[in-house]
Amino acid sequence: MRIPLFRPSISEAAIQNAAEVLRSGWLGLGPRTREFEQKFAAYVGAPHCVGLNSCTSAIHLALHVLDLPKGSEVITTPLTFVSTNHAILYEGLTPVFADIDRETGNLMVSDVAAKISDRTRALIVVHYGGYPADIDELYSLARERGIAVIEDCAHACGATYKQRRVGSHGDFHAFSFHAVKNLPMGDGGALTVRSSDHDARLRRLRWLGIDKDTYRRTTRSSYDWDYDVPEVGFKYHMNDIEAAIGLAQLDLIDRENRRRADIASAYRGALSDVSGVTLTTQSTDRTSSFHLFPVLVENREAFIAKLKDAGIGVGVHYRRNDEYPMYRKSNLPGAEWFSSHVVSLPMHMCLTDDDVGCVTSTIASGW
Repeated sequence: MRIPLFRPSISEAAIQNAAEVLRSGWLGLGPRTREFEQKFAAYVGAPHCVGLNSCTSAIHLALHVLDLPKGSEVITTPLTFVSTNHAILYEGLTPVFADIDRETGNLMVSDVAAKISDRTRALIVVHYGGYPADIDELYSLARERGIAVIEDCAHACGATYKQRRVGSHGDFHAFSFHAVKNLPMGDGGALTVRSSDHDARLRRLRWLGIDKDTYRRTTRSSYDWDYDVPEVGFKYHMNDIEAAIGLAQLDLIDRENRRRADIASAYRGALSDVSGVTLTTQSTDRTSSFHLFPVLVENREAFIAKLKDAGIGVGVHYRRNDEYPMYRKSNLPGAEWFSSHVVSLPMHMCLTDDDVGCVTSTIASGW
């Protein structure tokens, strides 16, 4: 494709940081990971950050430390990458799909309320495309019912809700640093948490349940081979190569998110009056990170074919998850309409103004 849907942007500083780690002799979980955790926690405004190998792992560990009884219900969205909801199945829990707001792609608070039962123990909130969900309303509802909340912030790094960064509002916030995310590190993830007890347990769980990681056992005058394993954990840790890249990329994220906002503004200005195109809504009390720029179109297959023929990459985010065989199909009219009309336009730091103009003029010419 001449104009791809996604393209990673890695700074020279990030490349140099990675090279330093590669030359250092310590590539795994170590000092750069800890440095990144501290810097990222400060950035989002959270007390603690645990560096992990993916957002999937972050969601899984958040559910795991809740120690929910098997079969407990977790209310979630059908409009997300399947990893969000697979994590529920990993823990032997039951996903219950609530409908979405067709104007934003985020969970509809009223349908979340309708889906709560006496078996509901948790709620997963996805910030679709980087646009924050109705955080205050969802947390208020969860507190009233004694339900834990996990925010899937994979798309929302740098987004804000009522002048606070996403990642600081609750107890568990899962982030992705996949190659095409707003903070690209090749891969990786993080869980920001409020509780120091959760932080300590999560650090064991990410390293197989071991109470002292290898780096801490190596920094003394001689290698300390002895450790305890108080519970079964997982191999979910971040490594220092990823963390070194992330440290440099974090310095750029606000500037790069502003560029994404400029691209989104250009798209909105050019497409607002195009017949057959509906734009998602934006509220003044929150700012999107614009990981995605979704449009809702009539005659989607023809629309996609038109852009593909012009050398423009597009995507569909997402097929509703409850259509997959491991989940139970639900009556979700909002999700059905949205998932059958949505198309993601190119959104990344390598887009030029001319590229954006090419995309919008191609769409405006009809399909």
